[in-house]
Amino acid sequence: MIKKQNIDKVFLGTVFGFLLIGFFILASASMGLLARTAGADFSSIIFQQIIYGLVGCIGLYLFAFKFDYKILRRFAFPLLIFGLISASLVFLPKVGFSHGGASRWISVGPFFFQPSEFLKLGLIVYVAAWISSKKRNIADFKTGFLPFAGILASAGFLLVLQRDMGTLGVVIISCAALFFLGGGKIKHLLVGLAIIGIVFASLVYFEPYRMKRITVFFNPSYDPQGAGYQLRQSLIAIGAGGATGKGFGMSAQKFTYLPEPVSDSIFAVFAEEFGFAGSLFLLCLFLFFLYKGFSISIRAPDDFGRL
Repeated sequence: MIKKQNIDKVFLGTVFGFLLIGFFILASASMGLLARTAGADFSSIIFQQIIYGLVGCIGLYLFAFKFDYKILRRFAFPLLIFGLISASLVFLPKVGFSHGGASRWISVGPFFFQPSEFLKLGLIVYVAAWISSKKRNIADFKTGFLPFAGILASAGFLLVLQRDMGTLGVVIISCAALFFLGGGKIKHLLVGLAIIGIVFASLVYFEPYRMKRITVFFNPSYDPQGAGYQLRQSLIAIGAGGATGKGFGMSAQKFTYLPEPVSDSIFAVFAEEFGFAGSLFLLCLFLFFLYKGFSISIRAPDDFGRL
């Protein structure tokens, strides 16, 4: 049944605030692409983002005002299967394509997206539904933790093949939090973390580039013209912003210096243009968003809604 929900207007306003900030900073960062990409059309980039924004806003409106979240529980398993299948499509020839050495993208006409986003949604919904239905057994190792680990491993395997360690980290942290909040034991999570640590060490051993990236993360000067180039240039951009920034659209690092100004390095562009003050405001906005989201979730009438 679809029904109107009570809406937290402050939370909704925060979401729209993120949309506006994201649109304008993406428009500014996109100008960096024009300086390095032959035939790049600024208007087409902006039009594409407007379409994304409109689709997102319509989806947000329908979900917030017209949708009963309890329906998700009934479709949790199909959502998980859809996410797993979508994430597998990146390995099909002429369907998926690589970018930055990682196979994690699908192209549909002029649009491209990461199917791992569907996997994240499907996995989180399914884990929440599964935990809420296994409330009495979730603290048991055999009937609680082991099935949970199997669910997580099915998604983790695909993400490892895609070399998408960022999404893998988000998935592990999110699902571990759900497991703990749902009544799982800390010692079981520690066992899982130990296994993940062993797997990660093996990945580093067989693919040494991962160790180089870890080293560069802690010491950007280790390889300033190679693996550490993007991080070093991002730090330069953040430092160049000073206290109040150079002003909207005035970032210099987005032109030729930052390799990915509209994705990986977009916060660096924001920090250069709005400075420490703007960056602090944005981080506080994220913290407020998390606080409001958590405060709303704990008032949900059932375990699935709270998770």
